[in-house]
Amino acid sequence: MPRFRLVPQNRGFYELFDRAAANLVETGELLVELLEHYPDRSQLVGRIKDHEHVGDEVTHQIVLMLNQTFVTPIDREDVYDLASALDDICDLMDQVADELSLYRVERVQPAAVEQARVVRRAVVILAEAIAALDGMRDIGDHLVAIHTLEDEGDRIVRDAVAALFANGLDPLVVIRWKDIYEDLEHAIDGCERAAHVLESVYVKNR
Repeated sequence: MPRFRLVPQNRGFYELFDRAAANLVETGELLVELLEHYPDRSQLVGRIKDHEHVGDEVTHQIVLMLNQTFVTPIDREDVYDLASALDDICDLMDQVADELSLYRVERVQPAAVEQARVVRRAVVILAEAIAALDGMRDIGDHLVAIHTLEDEGDRIVRDAVAALFANGLDPLVVIRWKDIYEDLEHAIDGCERAAHVLESVYVKNR
């Protein structure tokens, strides 16, 4: 049973976390569409940047509310850690989109598309888990699913990087794609980091 508190709590945190999670899902959808159809959909880079700005603003609102709230619905450090993790995921997806133009990519590697799809699946599950915060509904299955996707992402990036070095590509091409692969991997890792925070919240409040 969730802990009972006599002091009123600011439940606006739940709404802000839901907004941050929804923004991640939309960004993940755009990233997959961008990579699947690049360079034909290169205009999506700008839309992803817009979502990154939205993520920054929501994070700012969470931190501001945290500084102005005496009693929070979950521990203060968990509020900050979760907000930070969600912001990092959005930043990394935006960074991948930027790198396509920065590195003058002409054709997206299939492994990058596969990774982006894993990111998209992870942020959808993460958003469902965050929606369960209000009421502290069981998120055990969500946490397991995110961990499984993190393992899948690790496998994809290992195979993709190995292929870069095995195919005799130009060293600059290898460096560029290694960066992109690793940023996608870090985005997936960020989902697992957020899942760990949610697990901590769940343990403390059940």
